[in-house]
Amino acid sequence: MKLYVTPGSPYARMARMVVIEKGLAKRIEIIFAQTRRADSPYYRINPSGRVPYLMRDDGVGLEESALICDYLDQLDGRPMFRLPAGESGWEARRLEALARSMTDGVSVWGRELTRPPNERSPSVIQHEADRSRRLGALWEREIGHPLMRGALNMSQLMLACGLGMEARNRDLDWRSGHPKLCAWFDAFAKRPSFVATAPPAA
Repeated sequence: MKLYVTPGSPYARMARMVVIEKGLAKRIEIIFAQTRRADSPYYRINPSGRVPYLMRDDGVGLEESALICDYLDQLDGRPMFRLPAGESGWEARRLEALARSMTDGVSVWGRELTRPPNERSPSVIQHEADRSRRLGALWEREIGHPLMRGALNMSQLMLACGLGMEARNRDLDWRSGHPKLCAWFDAFAKRPSFVATAPPAA
């Protein structure tokens, strides 16, 4: 199978981390795609141009990070990231949604910064900067939740990959005034799968 990614995408990073955490490196070929280029050959593989994109051996492609991560997780019949039952499952989904809000916002902000300076939207950048500050304060409270401290799960992956975008955006400051969140991230960031998938610095 082939997993198409870009080095700076937090969503592709999640899928790459699952490949490593599940020991699937020999089964999944990682391919760095060229996106946001009008004539990219990648668009013949995935017309939407989004990453990650998993091309299965049967020629069927899967798009969307959550779907791909779930598929990869269950390939060996021993899923690591299956949601718990009952109220814990709803809590896991709630936390994952909060983490996705952070990651979505910093991704929009990051894409805006890749535009030529004269094409960037100051209002979009300000909106996402404000969002990241609000969510940073929220996560300072939520990071003590047992699901963020226990076995590796998708909420943790999503949040860490979003916070890790600080490497590509020097103005992204979720650390100030958030010692608990900093401690959690700095400990998570030592995971070999996180180190191996680090995005290029800005």
